[in-house]
Amino acid sequence: MKFTKLILLAVVFFLASCSTVKVTTDYDSKTDFKDYKTFAFYKKGIDKVEISDLDKKRILRAIETELTAKGMTKSEKPDVIVNIFAKTNKKINVYNDNNFFWRPWYYGPNFNTTISQYNQGTLFIDMIDNEKKELVWQGIGSGALSLKSVAKKEKRIKEFVTEILEKYPPFVD
Repeated sequence: MKFTKLILLAVVFFLASCSTVKVTTDYDSKTDFKDYKTFAFYKKGIDKVEISDLDKKRILRAIETELTAKGMTKSEKPDVIVNIFAKTNKKINVYNDNNFFWRPWYYGPNFNTTISQYNQGTLFIDMIDNEKKELVWQGIGSGALSLKSVAKKEKRIKEFVTEILEKYPPFVD
């Protein structure tokens, strides 16, 4: 029975870690996002992000792919400047199964504690109006990270960026 609960817990944790990215956005409601046709990356800001250069490249490639798919083009004289910020935190889940239940061979308390650990990542994508030098849109995505292989890492980064930029441009009521 303990083995079955452990398997079930592992499956639940696996499904939770593969779940979609939690996304929040904020934007300037006075901005007409239809005016933005071109973009460029803010190199000074991106250089300060404390993640590997390879992960920065992965994130920027994914952003470029998503914005290009939305009809924007990369330019030397952009309408918006794109900046990123990323951070990771170690998360620990503690599952206590301290309850009474009936088993044919045993009746009594079950003191079963399972501990799991994973990395939680948060990616911020900022859109800054190049003319006004003001932040006009920000998307934030959080979720479990997959660091086991390069392919899984690239897939997860694309998932983060895709889900964040799905909310850009905002649909203003």
